[in-house]
Amino acid sequence: MIRQRRRKPTLMPLIALSTLSLMVTLPALSATRLYAASPTRFSVVTVRPGDSLWSIAARYTPASESIQETVDRIAATNHLSGGAIVPGQRLQIPR
Repeated sequence: MIRQRRRKPTLMPLIALSTLSLMVTLPALSATRLYAASPTRFSVVTVRPGDSLWSIAARYTPASESIQETVDRIAATNHLSGGAIVPGQRLQIPR
């Protein structure tokens, strides 16, 4: 009966795979540029009697923009599910 010698596992395949992975990912990562988002500024408005979300948005919308987009941004910023607001409520208006 002839006994076969078992080979010892080597790290060479692991080293080769790691080197290949680095050769592929490093150039891709070095070409990537990360940009930070510009900070969002807010105005805080206290809702007065008779105010609606639309009327508040109309006051803070520049002439070149849509009032509906401003309403949507105000609703998203303040986590409003509908258009209902109450007097005394404070709303953040994104600028």
